Amino acid sequence: MSDWIAQIPEWLWIPSGFRHPWVLLLEALPMLLLVWIWGRQGRAVAVPVDYSSVSAGNWWRTIVNLTSSMAPLLLAVAIWLAAGPLQLGKPQAQRKMTNILFCVDVSGSMGVPFGAGTRYDASMAAIERFIDRRSGDAFGLQFFGNSVVRWTPLTTDPSAIKCALPFMRPDVVPIWMAGTAIANSMLDARRVLLEQPEGDRMIILVTDGVSPDLMEGNDVDIGRQLAEAQIVVYGIHVAEGDAPDEVVRMVAKTGGDVFAADDQAGLEEVFAKIDAMQKAEVERTVAEQQDHFVPYAFVGLLLLGLWLMASFGWRYTPW
Repeated sequence: MSDWIAQIPEWLWIPSGFRHPWVLLLEALPMLLLVWIWGRQGRAVAVPVDYSSVSAGNWWRTIVNLTSSMAPLLLAVAIWLAAGPLQLGKPQAQRKMTNILFCVDVSGSMGVPFGAGTRYDASMAAIERFIDRRSGDAFGLQFFGNSVVRWTPLTTDPSAIKCALPFMRPDVVPIWMAGTAIANSMLDARRVLLEQPEGDRMIILVTDGVSPDLMEGNDVDIGRQLAEAQIVVYGIHVAEGDAPDEVVRMVAKTGGDVFAADDQAGLEEVFAKIDAMQKAEVERTVAEQQDHFVPYAFVGLLLLGLWLMASFGWRYTPW
């Protein structure tokens, strides 16, 4: 039995604190009851037997006192539970979330044939596969032309993103979405990401054209604003040739990079590179205090059972 008790972890019995420590002051009451039980003399009983060899009955007195102690001990356990014993939980290693906002160009040129479909089709398919590899992150999606459409807010449930394909195709969007205004899209994405209370911030810009609103030094200014907001931008140029210089300068300011993808395989490779560059970090959380009732409740139930059994015979009789 002693070996079994020695194997019980120390944290199982010793609490790290109490929710209501002042309740422990009531433990004085069961302690006083125990002192009274073991210190009382009881009534003397005159037995008309001279020169008797009958013992004083100390053995039975001890048994009776032990069974009488069950009620105060049960009260002590109840007060202990009322005080709310706590224990420190184990620190948990959890994945650090990244808020990833996709900014997808839906101007007319995104409808140009690209692989088995269009540039838009290939981009959305690659985004879906990228999301599948980044389980645990928060994803958002916005489309842009001359204006911005916020399709989904940042969420860990990306199902709405995967259903967006047929609704924002370049051949069905309104005429006012026909142009390419990257700067306007980046400023709107910055506002969305700044609303997130935790996690890293990333923008994945998918476009194929030149953006007039990035010219005349706006590219550097937009990049500086994104960097100050601790937002990293990765640009994907879904077209032949190199990405526009304005996009390259803007992205460089944030610490990101720009990739060119002129076919379906290249586009998939680009998303794989971004995934490798922005590996999900794991952080260890601080141990939190948790309720620690189980071992003490078990002791209380054991005492209650013994007390009920003892009440059938092993109890104090005041005569």
